Amino acid sequence: MSISRRKFIGTSAGAAGIGLALSSAPQPLLAAQDTAHGADGACPALPQPIPHTIATPFGTTIHFFFPGPVEGDPNNSDAGHDPSVITDFSGIIGQADLDMTGTGTDFESRDTAPYDFHADMRFMDGEFVAADGERHRGAFAFI
Repeated sequence: MSISRRKFIGTSAGAAGIGLALSSAPQPLLAAQDTAHGADGACPALPQPIPHTIATPFGTTIHFFFPGPVEGDPNNSDAGHDPSVITDFSGIIGQADLDMTGTGTDFESRDTAPYDFHADMRFMDGEFVAADGERHRGAFAFI
């Protein structure tokens, strides 16, 4: 017996809700305190996001391009995809756009079912001009 569509969609929606809640959580909850930051763990300089936005199913927008070739027309959804998610950045950007498969197991019945999933992961390390207009150095991750 496999997982029902209702249970799969409900679980997926729950996971998305948790992700959304964590994305708006205070900084100290998301990362261990860094001595380079203030006593409250807040980042001293916030980077400026890229101007391009994508609407989410939750009624918000995010500054983001889906993976794709950097060259091309930024108005075309199939080309012109800058992997950086902040402006005025100079440094290293790593990106992995992964399509994977796995096997889900129901812990009670031990039934299994195949699943496909997609992950877009990025990291950035370098200098950027922050919202305060000053140059800063930082490392960022996007999963």
